[in-house]
Amino acid sequence: MVRIAMFALLLAVPAAAETIRVEAGADAQERLQAALIEAKPGDVVEIGPGRFELTDGLSLDVNRVTVRGAGPDKTVLSLKGQLGAGEGLLVTSDDVVLRGFAVEDSKGDGIKSKGADRIVYKDIRVEWTGGPKATNGAYGVYPVSSTMILIDGVEVKGASDAGIYVGQSEQIVVRNSKVSANVAGIEIENSRHADVFGNLATGNTGGILVFDMPSLPKMGGGEVRVFENRVIDNNQANFAPKGNIVATVPAGTGVLIMANDNVHVFANELSGNATANVMITAYRQSYDDAKFKPVPTRIMVSGNKHGRAGFAPGFPGGAELAAALGGSIPPVLWDGSGDARALHVADGVPVLSMGLAQGAPLETAKPAPVELNGPAAPRPAAVTLPAAMEAAAR
Repeated sequence: MVRIAMFALLLAVPAAAETIRVEAGADAQERLQAALIEAKPGDVVEIGPGRFELTDGLSLDVNRVTVRGAGPDKTVLSLKGQLGAGEGLLVTSDDVVLRGFAVEDSKGDGIKSKGADRIVYKDIRVEWTGGPKATNGAYGVYPVSSTMILIDGVEVKGASDAGIYVGQSEQIVVRNSKVSANVAGIEIENSRHADVFGNLATGNTGGILVFDMPSLPKMGGGEVRVFENRVIDNNQANFAPKGNIVATVPAGTGVLIMANDNVHVFANELSGNATANVMITAYRQSYDDAKFKPVPTRIMVSGNKHGRAGFAPGFPGGAELAAALGGSIPPVLWDGSGDARALHVADGVPVLSMGLAQGAPLETAKPAPVELNGPAAPRPAAVTLPAAMEAAAR
């Protein structure tokens, strides 16, 4: 009986966590994927320094695994020779930590996590080394359909949609990251409770975008704070593939808020964005979704530092409008759709309304100065993530 009890006890005690180390060299694809498959909850897959030449994407579906490199400039997963069109790395498990490595030149998205709760991206670099091209992967870092996401110290260059994209998710923190030479630097789409702060968005078509789209499984984004970011010189020509929603974003867009609710943009440095430092707009395309709310509501813009903006508006007729207004348009631009009483801008700079009715074509615009003095909604509470996630990002 004693032996049986001891045997049962041994079965009940999980095996000690292991570190599985993978070095660069021959058969790196097979050895690295094998490590991700064989890892047990609690294990660390440690990727050594060097360049890992991969011919296919990698995947992880084991909970509580850390994938750790020697640093984003030391451990490089190169997908330049990728044969398929999928992600560089796909994660579909919970409580995963990704840190200290780079993914380069994937045919599809750089790193995608789907349905992966409590995921941490720390000190990650995703880059398409050939520069901005429509054939680059759509997203650099791409968590979707998840709860509790931490993106910290990430750098993305060259994504043909968004460098950092978070979609259809809850409880999100994006901080201390750099996005450049993407179509959109950072996107928060159809998501609730997000804090985006301490980031640098520069050299993108659009810097930071917060918006809702119709006909998606999760609707009703909002409760977003965008603060203490530097959104500078986002004038990259739009290179998104035709038909993509971000293909409509004009070059020179700093912060764009579209069809979202209770978004607070404050204490940011906004400068050098040729169309506008801040743009507030409705969803202007046709849609077939009775639940979708296309106009922005409770949008609060305050305490931002504005530099030069509006000097080369990237929409039809923009040059003529800027010339008529003395060489530039105001740094805050509203399309005119929805209720002005649902918007509040207190940055001490002029605001221009395009005077567009919901769904009306740009040709019907009636530009005019406007004051947006709607009631100031209380800011959402700060997003607080589990202590274990914060510890993993130290």
